[in-house]
Amino acid sequence: MTETIGLGFIIAGIFFNFTGTLSLVRFPDVLSRLAAALKCVSFGTSLILFGAFLTSPGSQEGLKAILCIVFLLFTAPVSAASIGRTAYLYELKKGERGK
Repeated sequence: MTETIGLGFIIAGIFFNFTGTLSLVRFPDVLSRLAAALKCVSFGTSLILFGAFLTSPGSQEGLKAILCIVFLLFTAPVSAASIGRTAYLYELKKGERGK
C-alpha cells in the first residue's frame, strides 16, 4: 500500500518538475524564471524524494531521502534570493534574458 502511495508522490513530483522545466523555457525574464525554478526544485523534487522514502521507509535510503528534502528546503530559497539579488543589482529589466 505504501509503495502505491509512494509511486503517486513520485508521479506528482515528475509532473511538477516537468511543468517547472517547461516554464523555464516559456517565461520571458529572469525573475519569473527564478520563481518557476524555485517551485520546481523545492516542491517537485521534494515530492519525488518523499515518494522514494515511502517506497523504502525503514532503510538507509529512506533516511537519506528525508535528509535531502531538508537540505533542499533550506538551500533552495537562499540560492534563489542570491540569484534574484544579482539580477536586481545588474538592473535586468522585465523581459530581458541576461547576457
